[in-house]
Amino acid sequence: MKKILLTCFALFLFFVFNSCRKRDNGCALELDPAIKAPDSEIVRLQNYITSNNITATQHPSGIFYDIITQGSGNVPGQCTQVGVTYVGTLSSGVEFDRSNTTVFYQLGGFIYGWRIGLPLIKKGGKMKLYVPPALGYGQTDIMNNNGVVVIPKNSILVFEVNLNEVN
Repeated sequence: MKKILLTCFALFLFFVFNSCRKRDNGCALELDPAIKAPDSEIVRLQNYITSNNITATQHPSGIFYDIITQGSGNVPGQCTQVGVTYVGTLSSGVEFDRSNTTVFYQLGGFIYGWRIGLPLIKKGGKMKLYVPPALGYGQTDIMNNNGVVVIPKNSILVFEVNLNEVN
């Protein structure tokens, strides 16, 4: 099941990576500061946070975050290779993905919620990210190889992320 979820995750990383804007600044991945979740999704996420007594900070993009540990190393950029361990759950609490060992990806290849959130901490940091659908997988059902939906479209995603490496 983990391999299936990682395969699905890798496919979406590929699509996100290919949709990035290219600029001639030595880095082909640049985060568009104008990207923001729709107000309706932000309100839905705010309601989730309030009803669950969660303490989190709202970012202008619409993600919410809670920095558990700031870390003391380097801050990742969009072209930086990062090593993370994480747990991903739906707002219902159902776990859809987990990495107990450090996995490495380029930050610019993640969903926008991660691309916005991870630079808020440094190497060695830990945070919780609350991602509205538009900055996650949006209106696309994510299915495993058996055709079972593991992340329903328009899902609020909750991630606990450890930023173990910044290269």
